[in-house]
Amino acid sequence: MAKWTPKHEAPEPLEGPVVATITGGTIVWFVLFLVQLPFYGWFDEHGHTWWLWTCLAGGGLGFIGIWYVRKRDAAIERARAEAGRTAQPTGHSPAPTAD
Repeated sequence: MAKWTPKHEAPEPLEGPVVATITGGTIVWFVLFLVQLPFYGWFDEHGHTWWLWTCLAGGGLGFIGIWYVRKRDAAIERARAEAGRTAQPTGHSPAPTAD
């Protein structure tokens, strides 16, 4: 069976405040963990302790995400600065060519 592939290119990825988005999500996960913590006994009695640990895991993974996107943004800025430096004219004219 042949796999169908689209004939058009994929759209550019959306760029936005990535660090703020990841930080906000991480805060939400930790707040959910802290809100559920006083009810640990109820969660344990009903077999739902995984809700608590899921929130903690989300917060922990969020810290990794914050670290990753900050490094990514720094790398993008370094690449942009490097590209800007190499694109600037140096003031030297190119060597003449023999025609």
